[in-house]
Amino acid sequence: MIRSPRSPYDHNAKQVARSAANYLRFFGIALMGAACLSVRAPASAQATARADWPSKPIKAIVPYAAGGFSDQSARIIAEALSRQLKQPVIIENRPGGGGRIGADAVSRMTADGYQVLLTTNGTHTYMAVTEKNLSYDPISDFTPVSLIGSYGLLMVVNPSLPVSNVMEFISYAKSNPGKLNYASSGPGSGLHFAGEVFKSMAGIEMVHVPYKGSNPGLQDVMAGACQVIFAGEAKPLIDAGKLRFLGTTAAVRDPRFPDMPTIGEAGLTGYDLTYWVGLFGPRGMPADIQTKLNTAVKAALVEPAVRKRLEGMGMVLVGSSPDYMTQQIRTETAKLRAIAATISGGIE
Repeated sequence: MIRSPRSPYDHNAKQVARSAANYLRFFGIALMGAACLSVRAPASAQATARADWPSKPIKAIVPYAAGGFSDQSARIIAEALSRQLKQPVIIENRPGGGGRIGADAVSRMTADGYQVLLTTNGTHTYMAVTEKNLSYDPISDFTPVSLIGSYGLLMVVNPSLPVSNVMEFISYAKSNPGKLNYASSGPGSGLHFAGEVFKSMAGIEMVHVPYKGSNPGLQDVMAGACQVIFAGEAKPLIDAGKLRFLGTTAAVRDPRFPDMPTIGEAGLTGYDLTYWVGLFGPRGMPADIQTKLNTAVKAALVEPAVRKRLEGMGMVLVGSSPDYMTQQIRTETAKLRAIAATISGGIE
């Protein structure tokens, strides 16, 4: 057997190799230790961050256009929450899709309490019924915080329309099939649902014209491009004579118009649709932050100035627990599904 001659560098090479192996073993252990520390650090940091919450401004997403009922009420609530939490609560409008665009965005945000959703039941019950392929689950993709208040929509028409009450409107619509346009805040929205249920129960034809919020729809009803809308923020325009009020969608009269009958009382017996405003976080928001937000909402709703402004918009203030809010969504969705099932062709 022939042995290769030993290189004068072999001995040194072996020493270098042993040193390198020892170094790598040491370095590997050090890396594992650092990794363990890096895993532990976020938990500690998160605990500290949550104890200090909120330590910076909070973004409140409103999934409707500026100027509408949802936006107006959200801004009142955000101002009050800013006082209660001692940090700015900043409104960001993300309109479109009847509210689904903004709601979907929040469902995918970080659940650290610095991104929340101020919305109506349009995104959580009505859309759950009208949209077959909704991109989020109204319950499992959100953390409920509090139901803030409920209200009825106001059925208002352009003053040039020769009607003064619900039955006259129905008679006019039957005499002019397909010639009336009704505006909504978007396909699948609560306003859209109100119009379709009215059409079905009254046996009339109207053309649905969707907008990115109720305020643009109101503008077009005043301009005459549409003739009717079901909207929550119409009172100033009614008072100014720019719109004519025919009735409210809820089962009880609007306290601001005690002499005006509900749509059900005015002749469309059984018509009853109620709406609400609520606060949600993304799925997985820590329970302690959820509790702090819920407490802040309830404290905000007892502020006299806040009560006056929201009740002046026709809201009945609630301030609920998260569990009550979840149950309300389940119960209301079941009710709306039953109503939708009675409409030939569904909500389109």
